[in-house]
Amino acid sequence: MTTEALPAQDAGTFALGGDLTINRLGFGSMQLTGPGVWGDPKDPDEAVRVLRRAVELGVNFIDTADSYGPAVAEPLIAKALKPYADDLVIATKGGLTRSGPNEWPPVGRPEYLRQQTEMSLRWLGLERIDLYQLHRVDAKVPLEDQVGELKKLQDEGKIRHIGLSEVSIDQLKQAQEVAEIVSVQNLFNLTDRSSEALLDHSTENGIAFIPWFPLATGQLTGEGSPLTELAEKKGATPAQLALAWLLKRSPVMLPIPGTSSVDHLEDNLRGAQIQLSDAEFEELSALK
Repeated sequence: MTTEALPAQDAGTFALGGDLTINRLGFGSMQLTGPGVWGDPKDPDEAVRVLRRAVELGVNFIDTADSYGPAVAEPLIAKALKPYADDLVIATKGGLTRSGPNEWPPVGRPEYLRQQTEMSLRWLGLERIDLYQLHRVDAKVPLEDQVGELKKLQDEGKIRHIGLSEVSIDQLKQAQEVAEIVSVQNLFNLTDRSSEALLDHSTENGIAFIPWFPLATGQLTGEGSPLTELAEKKGATPAQLALAWLLKRSPVMLPIPGTSSVDHLEDNLRGAQIQLSDAEFEELSALK
């Protein structure tokens, strides 16, 4: 009898918050919804299959948000994966509301963050959320009030760890005066490295860095492009190389590529099995 390979394990592990050991290649659930991250997915059964297959292949870190759908991704996760495996870490987010497809107004009022935390607990079927992230800083509300409410929820046992999304180093430091922050989630990939300073700061301080939109390769692919040529040389796809590059970039990096297809999921996870030499890493890093 052979045991199926678990490619997510090949990414190595990270101790989130110092006490939750997860495989560094996770899964992002945003694409398990309708167009514009609005409404139900075209194929709900395939969405359930994707989530179950991810866990079968070693993924034990799943990122979601109450605004995905809204209230679509979180119930799907519960439907697919409850009762949850002991080592499965579900990270969710609150602080954005939805007024239509592709519309994401931030709302960081403490009472709204509390309401959405309570709703996420219900939709996910959890008594405590392992990682709750402020989805966006609301400029209309003092940051200390937004993080302060999450700290209250943490003290009440409803949140285990607190994270932030799309923040600057200064905002991170400001939030750290109110609560311990164990993760940040910013846009970062081969073609957009605008959050590189935050990544370096996170690396130095052992804070998890969750890059969203990790597979963007922009104009780096196509016939004759360096990324495509290197991918062919490695027997990989450009997306797999993009993930391998992220994993090698920093030990605190936790990529969460998402998809609504089991085939794409399996392809993405094979990115964890690609070993880049230092020279290959530098070649990719020079592609900006």
